[in-house]
Amino acid sequence: MPASEACIPASLLASCVTLVFQIGSAVPESSLLSVHILTPSFRPPMEELLTRTQEREEHSQGQVQQEADQAMATRLQAAAWVQRGQLHHPAGLSVQKISRGIDQKGILANRVAVVTGSTNGIGFAIARRLAQDGAHVVVSSRKQQNVDRAVAALQEEGLSVMGTVCHVGKAEDRKRLVAMALQHCGGIDFLVCVAGVNPLVGSTLGTSEQVWDKILDVNLKSPVLLLSQLLPHMEKRGRGAVILVSSLAAYMPRVELGVYNVSKTALLGLTKTLSLELAPKNIQVNCLVPGIIKTDFSKLLYENEAVWKKFMEYYWVKRIGQPEDCAGLVSFLCSPDASYITGESIVVAGFSPRL
Repeated sequence: MPASEACIPASLLASCVTLVFQIGSAVPESSLLSVHILTPSFRPPMEELLTRTQEREEHSQGQVQQEADQAMATRLQAAAWVQRGQLHHPAGLSVQKISRGIDQKGILANRVAVVTGSTNGIGFAIARRLAQDGAHVVVSSRKQQNVDRAVAALQEEGLSVMGTVCHVGKAEDRKRLVAMALQHCGGIDFLVCVAGVNPLVGSTLGTSEQVWDKILDVNLKSPVLLLSQLLPHMEKRGRGAVILVSSLAAYMPRVELGVYNVSKTALLGLTKTLSLELAPKNIQVNCLVPGIIKTDFSKLLYENEAVWKKFMEYYWVKRIGQPEDCAGLVSFLCSPDASYITGESIVVAGFSPRL
């Protein structure tokens, strides 16, 4: 390139000028550095250089913006295809394919979570948060209409979810849930067991054997049986997390909750036991212990003025909990940031019921 056509950055020219004047003030004229690089015979005028530099910067910025716009359009088109496929095809698109078609973001990106009892209340909030943090989430509950409503609501938010009916106390339903997750997602990373029942308000000693069986089957046995089916597939992923959901009733039982208290207390022990068993497999097991959270399930407590007033004597945070208060903790326990935490039962209740 001829010297007259050389493009010298404006910042370099300015530095040269500054250097010349600094040196010129300190040494004799005969020792001054040559400044012929600044003469018109060697390079275009300063104004022309500045114009060229500005034009190159604008051209570069335009290219970057054009590439960003094109990438965004591609992602939005892919997202539209995915949503249409999930909403109108029974099988839907596999989550594995979804993750390859769209640039997933978030701390749980491209991970797969199965959440039971997740069409309303705490379970729904957890499913939403896991999906917002990048996970592909399989929601479930006992009624098809509830599953359809929850899936539609989350997909409208642009989240990667699918759902199926699953009564966790039924072996055939658990089997179907596992099969669906594997078929559409290719693997499992997280299991969050929210599903629970309390069909009777009354004393423990007055509870029939049938009610005992139902409460223990759903609240205590089903997490173990479901996990046993998912475990081989979680091991293949290299790391996993299991979150059991207990209740403040495990620490502060109420007489009217009877067997429910017992089942939720047993989950604390189950958490400890499973954490020991699964630690060598790099699977963490922890327990969420909600206090009084504003859901349909806990209306018995927070709508009873006397009971609520009594609870407020213990609460340091003077408000009722919201489902979202539990969701962030579960997402954290599933994340790599919690890979050194296992066997813990963490209370989310506005106070601590323990020493």
